[in-house]
Formats: sequence, C-alpha cells, structure tokens
Amino acid sequence: MPAPLSAAQVREYHEVGYVLARGFYDADETDLLRRAAKEDHELDRRSFGRADGEGGVVRLSLWNQPGDGVYGMFARCERMVRSCEALLGGEVYHYHSKMILKDAKVGGAWAWHQDYGYWYQNGVLEPLLTSVFVAVDPSTRENGCLQVVGNSHHLGRVTHVLTGDQAGADRERVAEVLKRADRFPLVYVEMDPGDALFFHPNLLHRSDQNTSDRPRWAMICCYNAARNDPYKDSHHPRYTPLKVVPDAAIREAGVKRFADAGDVAWLEDKRDTSAKSLLADR
Repeated sequence: MPAPLSAAQVREYHEVGYVLARGFYDADETDLLRRAAKEDHELDRRSFGRADGEGGVVRLSLWNQPGDGVYGMFARCERMVRSCEALLGGEVYHYHSKMILKDAKVGGAWAWHQDYGYWYQNGVLEPLLTSVFVAVDPSTRENGCLQVVGNSHHLGRVTHVLTGDQAGADRERVAEVLKRADRFPLVYVEMDPGDALFFHPNLLHRSDQNTSDRPRWAMICCYNAARNDPYKDSHHPRYTPLKVVPDAAIREAGVKRFADAGDVAWLEDKRDTSAKSLLADR
C-alpha cells in the first residue's frame, strides 16, 4: 500500500526543494481520479484559460474547499495530509486545488514562477506552504511535463511580473540562475499516473506547451500551515480546519460513480486574482 512520505523524503524536499513520490496513489485510485476528471462535465464547464505569452492558453479549473467527492478525498486522505504536515512541521489546511487541463496539441505553457510569488499577495507572511502535483495522465517532455530548478527555493522569493495572463518570475534573474546549472540544475520531471511531486513554494518551475497528441492532465493540491494563517482576506481561504479521512475513502467515493466528484467550492476566473494583483506592481 502507498504510504506517507518517509523521513528521508522529507529531508530531500528541504534540501533540493522538491521530492518525487513514485506510486503515491495506486493504479486503482489513480484510475478513479482520471475517470472522475474526464467524465466531469462541471469540471470542464468551470475551466478557464490563461494566456501563456507564447501564443498558447493554459486551461484549468480551480477550487478552494475540497468537498466530499473524489477530488476532496484525494486532498483530504491521511496519506496526503500527514505528508504535508511532515513537510511543514505541524497542522496544515487546504489552501486550494486545481486541475490543469493541458490538452493534446493545444495545451499552453506555464512561465517560470514560484507559487509564493503569487501567494505573497494574499497575506501569507511566510513561505510555509506546499504544492502536490498528482499526475492524472503520463507526464513527459513531449506533452509538457513540469520542469523544476533544483535548490532554487534557497533563493527566496523572486519578483514576479505578468507574462501574458500569468505571473512569471523576473526573466533576467531566472536566466542567470539557469546559467549556474552546477548549483541550480534544471530537471524535467517525467511522471506516471499516480506519482506525486511535492514542491516548495519558492521552487522555480514551469512547463512547455503540449505539442504532442497526448493530453497531460494533473491535479495540484496546495496546503498552508495553520500557523501561517493569512493576515487578510483574499480569494483563497484563511485557516479552515481540515477534516482528514482514511485513505480508503478514495475508493468509497469512487463507488458513487462520480455523481459528486465536483462537490467543491469552485473559484471563478474573475475571482482568481493571483496574477492580476501584480498589475499594481508594474
């Protein structure tokens, strides 16, 4: 059975800024997530686009509260929550989740960025957050897998500006970082369905457009430390106690045939101000 992150994996996360947990969700669990997402008309209807500044558009659906459906069980299961607690050193709560719908041939790119480059605007004082990228489809170089810069979380928060509709890290600074590959190696994180990549909010990461004939869908669950409760309201929630469920709840949710897979608090495009708030900095 898949298990929470080990002590060695937690150390690796803090040393290099990320850790890849192969098979974090097993084949049956991952199949439930894939089928739920692909059959969820509400997920598709709630999706919106972000221009990537390269002529492409990234499509995503985003929600704050995890709910009681399949998506919520993945985000609330003990295996996931205990792993994030180990990474952040205490109680965590669900900050938000999203499904990245990088479709074949048309899926856009993400500019180089740090998640804390967005979230800093939301009143979280410290980078005591973490993101977990769960592969729904195979994620390869050909279909635009995630790219990360190892050790880049040690740089601290980099200034972000708009690139298309996305907030991107200062290009000049990123270019200098990439020149120092011995200290900051560029890694293409290829993943199988069910693999989970845990990464630090100051880790530089991006992805290319999907020019292949295969989709690259992924769910990303984000958590904040309870002690890092934002000092002001924003479009993402302040501290909300997280109701942890047993890992078996994933399969139990799947038995419902996904009728409530989208039982989440959807965040509309007009309320997602992560990038738009940076207009004030330009």
